[in-house]
Amino acid sequence: MNTNPRGSGNERLRVLVVDDEPLARRGLELRLAAHGDVDIVGQYGDGLSAIAGLGQHRPDLVFLDVQMPGIDGFETLRRVPASEMPMVVFVTAFDHYAIRAFEASAIDYLLKPVDEGRLAQALSRARQARSEQQAGSHCAHLLGLLGELSGKPPLKLDEALRPDALEQLRREDRLAVRDGQRTIRVDLRSIRWIDAAGDYMCIHVDGDGGQARTLVLRATMRNLERQLDPRRFPRIHRSTIVNASRIIETRPHTNGECFLLLDCGQELKLSRSFRDRLPALG
Repeated sequence: MNTNPRGSGNERLRVLVVDDEPLARRGLELRLAAHGDVDIVGQYGDGLSAIAGLGQHRPDLVFLDVQMPGIDGFETLRRVPASEMPMVVFVTAFDHYAIRAFEASAIDYLLKPVDEGRLAQALSRARQARSEQQAGSHCAHLLGLLGELSGKPPLKLDEALRPDALEQLRREDRLAVRDGQRTIRVDLRSIRWIDAAGDYMCIHVDGDGGQARTLVLRATMRNLERQLDPRRFPRIHRSTIVNASRIIETRPHTNGECFLLLDCGQELKLSRSFRDRLPALG
């Protein structure tokens, strides 16, 4: 059923779809076909191609996957000239802390698998923003999002377009993790190590008086990996991430494995398959 039939007199909405999963792109294409005023002008599976497509097609609206290999959604946006910045609806498989920022700073966000009702709502918001001539200010909203993600005030335009802007965000001093209805913000310097326990993550941090404290959150290793700088927080085992600055000693083990001693006295195993994550031990 067309929610906005062709020929209704409304200005058409030129849309770009960016997602590294072909099935996700196809699913969104089929759902968008039900909206008669929407023209999909391009589909891309990676950030670099999407950047070229943005310059070529100059769409009104982009459905942008946040988690993509290589250049993720945020890095893709950083490389788009401010004068060419379209309206953006973020698409994500993870209902984590950034959702709050999406709600505040983007046109909308969609969780995978995409719900038809939520898609219709996102399109409605985009149409309204354009009709109220708010699309031109959307670049400022996205800059505000970058600031929100870092826990700092919104970046200015010249700051956000600096080559090292994304890198600066990854050097921030807090990790925000969505746990059910709450958001936990953790001082990165206090993290000793993180390990997985089934569907939960255990974040071991410094407590009062030097005592250990463990935060148990419903999250995934993959989710946390994507939020942390891999140079500061390398994955050393399929179920373990360590704060590299807390390592004070290494001890060889069998079959190319090592034991890492942390400054808190905890000893962790470095798996051979993850040895290259700590170049100093290569």
